Amino acid sequence: MEAPVLTDKNQYPAEEVIYSHIGKTKALWLSLFEYIHANHADFSEEWRYYNDGKSWLLKVTRKKKTVFWLSIVKNAFRTTFYLNDRARQAVADSSLSRDLKEQFVAGRKFGSIRGLTITYKRKRDVANAKHLIAIKLAAK
Repeated sequence: MEAPVLTDKNQYPAEEVIYSHIGKTKALWLSLFEYIHANHADFSEEWRYYNDGKSWLLKVTRKKKTVFWLSIVKNAFRTTFYLNDRARQAVADSSLSRDLKEQFVAGRKFGSIRGLTITYKRKRDVANAKHLIAIKLAAK
């Protein structure tokens, strides 16, 4: 996986900074966040600098539940969704790409959760994110 590029603690990730790093994937960024703002107005977004990873991450939450984490990489961005074992069947039954389903099954477990990461390069990635948001919100 590519390393995050927002590593300057003193440079807040404003839109112009983000867009300068994500390049052609800006359209995917806009599509993802237009969907979130239109369909999940109760989501909160918070950029924070994390010293352990030495980079800025965007945490997207609904109430106290983290929906996903987002980081910026060179010419792209990526989201990571952490799902518990109870989401296994929902992932298997979903229209997620085969690669994501395999990533979930084979992924390293952290207690009872596993991470699913999407690196945004094409429109299908936004569709996958929409499915994962639905799975995450349905999970208990």
